[in-house]
Amino acid sequence: MSAITRNSLWILLLLGASAVQAGDARVAWRGWEAGLREARQLDRPMLVDVYTDWCGWCKRMDRDVYARPEVRAYLHGNFVTVKLDAEAAAPVTYEGRSFTARSLAARFRVTGYPTTIFLKPDGEYLVKVPGYVESSRFLLLLRFIRDGHLERGEDFEAFARLASKSP
Repeated sequence: MSAITRNSLWILLLLGASAVQAGDARVAWRGWEAGLREARQLDRPMLVDVYTDWCGWCKRMDRDVYARPEVRAYLHGNFVTVKLDAEAAAPVTYEGRSFTARSLAARFRVTGYPTTIFLKPDGEYLVKVPGYVESSRFLLLLRFIRDGHLERGEDFEAFARLASKSP
């Protein structure tokens, strides 16, 4: 194997599942445990898409929001993305306690789908956003969270109005 091939392979291994390739129409979703680890390592907030298999709005969110190139690019550069099936019995750990995916969704008081949960890089809960959010508003929400406006106590609607006036 040539040095270039070895170096390329090493870089790909380092990037792992988080790499978004040009033309890839998917977000690099991780499992719960891997997402928590990666958020800490990269010092990035975590976006958790809480869904169910039967949820039509969840599928629409995947198709119409997460598939948009600008949303994918922003997520890839700024968040660690996790899918959490709210009806699964898969074991997960959060804050040193064992849960199932189902009981973790209940711990976050998720009552409808989709629900988007944002966590700080250390896993601390920030906020949850219930329901489908169209792509341009979702992108504003991502910027609002990532740039620390929520943590500073700023109002999202005021932020959105200012952002719509900016060139």
